Amino acid sequence: MASRALVPAAHHGKPAQPMARRERPVFSMSDDHAMSKKILDTHNPDGREVDVKIILHVVEEIFQHAYPARIDGMLHGTTDQHHEANIEALKLEEKASLAFDGILEGLAYIIHKVSCELTCKCSGGGDTYSTTMAILAMLSGYQWDAKLVLSLAAFAITYGEFWLVAQMFATHPLAKSVALLKQLPDTMEHHASLKSRFDAINELIKAILEVTKRIIEFKRLPSQYISEDQPPLSIAISHIPTAVYWTIKSIVACASQLTSLLGMNYEMIAATTSDTWEMSSSTHKLRNISDHLKAELERCYHHIQEKMHVEYYQMLVHLFETTQFDNMKINRGMIYIKDDLLPLEVGTTRTRASIEVLRRKTVLLLLSDLDASPEELLVLSHIYTESRARPELQYEIVWLPIVDRSRGWNEEQEMKFKELQAIMPWYTLHHPSLLEPAIVKFVKERWHFSKKMMLVTLDPQQGKVACPNAIHMAWIWGNLAYPFTISKEEALWSVESWRLELVVDGIDQNLIEWMTSGKFICLYGGEDIEWIRSFTKSAKSVAQRAGIDLLMMYVGKSNNKERVRRINSMVTAENLSYCLMDLTSVWYFWTRIESMFYSKMQLGKTIQEDKIMQEVLTMLSFDGSDQGWALISRGSFEMARAKSQIITKTLDDYTVWEEDAREKGFVPALIDYFLQLHTPQHCNRLILPGLDGDIPEMIVCAECGRPMERFFMYRCCTD
Repeated sequence: MASRALVPAAHHGKPAQPMARRERPVFSMSDDHAMSKKILDTHNPDGREVDVKIILHVVEEIFQHAYPARIDGMLHGTTDQHHEANIEALKLEEKASLAFDGILEGLAYIIHKVSCELTCKCSGGGDTYSTTMAILAMLSGYQWDAKLVLSLAAFAITYGEFWLVAQMFATHPLAKSVALLKQLPDTMEHHASLKSRFDAINELIKAILEVTKRIIEFKRLPSQYISEDQPPLSIAISHIPTAVYWTIKSIVACASQLTSLLGMNYEMIAATTSDTWEMSSSTHKLRNISDHLKAELERCYHHIQEKMHVEYYQMLVHLFETTQFDNMKINRGMIYIKDDLLPLEVGTTRTRASIEVLRRKTVLLLLSDLDASPEELLVLSHIYTESRARPELQYEIVWLPIVDRSRGWNEEQEMKFKELQAIMPWYTLHHPSLLEPAIVKFVKERWHFSKKMMLVTLDPQQGKVACPNAIHMAWIWGNLAYPFTISKEEALWSVESWRLELVVDGIDQNLIEWMTSGKFICLYGGEDIEWIRSFTKSAKSVAQRAGIDLLMMYVGKSNNKERVRRINSMVTAENLSYCLMDLTSVWYFWTRIESMFYSKMQLGKTIQEDKIMQEVLTMLSFDGSDQGWALISRGSFEMARAKSQIITKTLDDYTVWEEDAREKGFVPALIDYFLQLHTPQHCNRLILPGLDGDIPEMIVCAECGRPMERFFMYRCCTD
């Protein structure tokens, strides 16, 4: 649709459409060049400093109490103005005394001088431009923010005196006499006709204060993070002289409007009631200037934040690289550097705590986003709760929610955070807003946090990183991994081997009992229910013929909960075998297998040299394929595993290797036959839901030893 500015002139006698007026830039070139030069020519600062904050505070109090809300009551002396004013005066007494004890010393004269300029020039009908330039020249030795505040203070005296007499003339003899000389009673009696003018003055004062505060804010920006001679601050302050000019000009306009009311009779009041357009125009302009300065301030604050984040990041790097006397300095740096708040909260009890609770304890920093899975939290909660009953386990978990708050924070995220926090029995950060952005950057760049949950161990003495990710140890060994250090991880692996106890530890009580009683155990998986039916029938038949007691358990698949849930129901209903009915157990089974791989990777082990890594990768490739698979074991070390085609063929050919099974044993004979059936034609698929930096450059096939091709897979969920 064409804009009005593009509508052509009228044809056939129809009136032309009005051209849409384009808003001029707040600081246009026509303003800038000629006007800015004149403004800057008045500026000759001599180094004097003025505490503008306390002056502005007093000025704001004058404006706040001067313009009454109920003029009717004031005229007849029925308001509580005197009482209220006395109370406020008492509150301000201490602040005001501070102001006059040195801060305003020497400034009273210049404020009085500017006040006289405002009163005399405005009373004499001088134009606002000349008066504004005269005030700027009078204040040439002051900084821009001081010029503005001193001008505002000078006007506040006039404004305050006007309303002080107006408020008190009905009840105080002195005020009444002064009001009579100024002819204020007529003005106040016809206040209803003047309300629009008073309101316009009031709105303009609000806009003046807004711009003033913005300009003062620029002066308070920390110089160690932002420089006046470099963008973005250099760009912002180039606009301040013009902003000060327009603001002081608006102050002059307010003073002119106020002084014009003195001595007015009713006829004059009635004739000038619509004369508010100048103030409304000034208000609009100042609000635009304020919005522009606000945008410039936001750019400056963004620049400062970036500088502060860099500084904080470097501080964290330095903390971890230098020797500390205890673990508290690093705890403060990573959790919350300020000491004026209780930053920790126990999620399940909502009790707050300081970081002192972490002193001299092993600290496990739990890093996750808001998509942490219920299974992860459930299993970790079980491990943590178990540790609370054992005093020798001196460790604490602290959840740091790694959330990118630069993209905003909404109610949905807040609810998600609270829900996760509520199920955590350990310490959590009270709120993600307490987490410095530099910490988020640090854990991503230095500790390679991406999305998958991590557990970083900080030692109890100096707070140093004792293990970059102990989550794998926690999944594999639980509290046996305490104190969750790299040396403990190495010690645990030094006594481990590829055995059934390692594969199924803590997964299901039935499995533990079966192993203890020396049963033959078959674990199997996949999602083809027809193959599962055929396989379980064949396996039971072969076991019966071989005279062995074979117990079977379906362990599902790692990435399809709903499909596994349906298969579990069918397996149970048809009495095909046992299964892991709790889907958390299915998740835990496969997570422990993955964790074995990552734990070995963390210790620098290689697939070619490490037997456990080879077997783990085989299991993961089984899970990643579209086929079923089975692992058959007796005792700890006799384990035969194969994919569906080989296991099906082997069971069908039982008569061929039956004699070997009697002589060598069922599992060794099974392994030998698997090897005979193996052919070069095969396809293994391995899915590693890994962490950044933890995926090896090369993985060899678990069956033939050749390097596997690497592909990328994107998946939004695990169902």
